[in-house]
Amino acid sequence: MNTAKGMRLYIGLYGRRNVGKSSLLNALTRQQVSIVSPHAGTTTDPVEKPMELLPLGPVLFIDTAGIDDTGELGALRMEKTRACLKRTDLAVLIVAESGWGAFEEELFSELRQYTIPMMVVFNKIDLCEPERAVVHHLDGEKVPHVRVSALSGEGIGDLRSALIATAPEEFMHSPRLISDLVPAGKTAVLVVPIDKEAPKGRLILPQVQTIRELLDNDSLCIVCKERELRAALDNLRTPPALVVTDSQAFLKVAGDVPKSVPMTGFSILFARIKGDLTTMVRNTLAIETLQPGCRVLIAEACTHHPIADDIGRVKIPRWLTQYKGFPIDFVTCQGHDFPDDLSTFSLVIHCGGCMHNRREMISRLSQCAAVNVPMTNYGLSIAYTLGIFERALSPFPAAYEAYLDARRNSGQ
Repeated sequence: MNTAKGMRLYIGLYGRRNVGKSSLLNALTRQQVSIVSPHAGTTTDPVEKPMELLPLGPVLFIDTAGIDDTGELGALRMEKTRACLKRTDLAVLIVAESGWGAFEEELFSELRQYTIPMMVVFNKIDLCEPERAVVHHLDGEKVPHVRVSALSGEGIGDLRSALIATAPEEFMHSPRLISDLVPAGKTAVLVVPIDKEAPKGRLILPQVQTIRELLDNDSLCIVCKERELRAALDNLRTPPALVVTDSQAFLKVAGDVPKSVPMTGFSILFARIKGDLTTMVRNTLAIETLQPGCRVLIAEACTHHPIADDIGRVKIPRWLTQYKGFPIDFVTCQGHDFPDDLSTFSLVIHCGGCMHNRREMISRLSQCAAVNVPMTNYGLSIAYTLGIFERALSPFPAAYEAYLDARRNSGQ
């Protein structure tokens, strides 16, 4: 099975039209991934290419449209290109014979603003050499840069080395999903309801990733449906180190699992590795401040076709409305779509984000914080409205303490 996109290092290729972004991607991947043409503007929508780049491992290259695109369609392409910044872990700014001008300087400033690690590639060195003043500027800013020719292959090896050296340190030491909670030799029980949205013949991604990390950690793993949970627990000689459930089964699982056994949800585990669990825990308390008619944004990372009892469109709105006792206006977005203007919302409830990388989730948290709109996620909001919030946070002492502090500060 291929590594999920959300677990890859996202490397974005940026630059003007016809600087050779697509040619460079083809040279790096040694494949004809992107269409190459002498005519400017060949690349319209971002092109994604997953590959292995050792020693980094799985990466995802994003080939974007030129930052100097023009016209009405050009503006739309530019909007998509800039949206890619929100999920870019490492940016590669490509410069060719057109040189370094206002377009490059503007993008350089944006990358600095978003604190995105970057490097500069001077392409087409068979046609032109980089300006000394630009090289001096990059050296002063401590931005790595290399000279290449995508056409001849000169410098491609240096580019690969520079990508590895510039990759963010956190990618090499990514946070653990569950292995720090279930030591080697100990048992985790995973409760996996099989509903209509589960892919036929397969488990959903969060469940697969959790199982794989437990196996890599030499931990034991029992997988069962919610109806078989009690029997599974009875068959164990010693209690499990942790029970993890799909958020939709929180209430039944909480009733079947002894209070002495730590319990949480897959979505809450993902809040740790994709976003900021303690921040999201504090933000969940904003549920108490909702008023009749407030707007709540439900954000879903994947683009599945919703079913009749969809968790984001039906179950969470139902549970939240029942908890508050009055109508709330719910709005839904999917995939990489996320409103630019969040000021009209009182709360954002995001899915676990297994289909997004950490950079995109952190960007969304920052975007919400900038306009004082709290963002939580599915598992946290469900646990809160069902009255088992403290229990679901018990495996995470720092997050639990943040919750208690927030309650004390708010007078709850």
